[in-house]
Amino acid sequence: MSLNIITTEVLSPVTHGFFTRKGGVSSGIYRGLNCGFGSGDTAKNVQTNRRQVATAIGVDNACLVSLHQTHSTTVITAQGPFDTPPMGDALVTNQPGLALAILTADCQPVLFCDRPAGVIGAAHAGWRGALDGILEHTLAAMVNLGAKREKIAAVIGPSISQPAYEVGPEFVETFLAKNRDNARFFAKGDGDRFLFDLPEFGLLRLRNAGIGRAEWTGHCTYSEPDKFYSFRHATHQSEADYGRLVSVICL
Repeated sequence: MSLNIITTEVLSPVTHGFFTRKGGVSSGIYRGLNCGFGSGDTAKNVQTNRRQVATAIGVDNACLVSLHQTHSTTVITAQGPFDTPPMGDALVTNQPGLALAILTADCQPVLFCDRPAGVIGAAHAGWRGALDGILEHTLAAMVNLGAKREKIAAVIGPSISQPAYEVGPEFVETFLAKNRDNARFFAKGDGDRFLFDLPEFGLLRLRNAGIGRAEWTGHCTYSEPDKFYSFRHATHQSEADYGRLVSVICL
């Protein structure tokens, strides 16, 4: 099965793609293009899937670099392939031919570029990372490499959408403790539940940081389980584990 890759004119002509689960060699609950070594899938399957991604992007497999993601605000500046993936949640580079990869399964994958400056970035922004500032840290690291904030474009890829993201009151309080204006990102759900708008929260953080353009592709990982991996959907289906989507950008 051929790969299905979501692209956007916001980042074009920079090579990029938000890969769906279509294609790949994984089976069972990981069926498709599972690119997460942290899943319970076989390492052989994940390696084969990642080679397919590298081929689709047009780089050698060694040049597809990723991280050991930890929901942090750590940004790694990549100058070449890693012997071992470092711990962190965002990558930036100004090196042509190096493909930056982020893994997600409901969290926001965010791809960045300042094409004139030749600087790109990729971030994993779940609710904790976004609240703590991973997006702003990524932008600062890009500026350190020569990017101009007002020239940077950023696109949030497939993420869990507000109708599917039910949270409790303690979650809401965590956001309100940071800024009472964060109440705008919560809609009332059943009982004491609320519905959180993660992509809209990410977009506001990006726009407030002064970049040139920020958009969300509009794809919800939870509502299309045949197309995307979703941690929350897998949990609701009582599945033992879940696959990971990959999002990639390359100069």
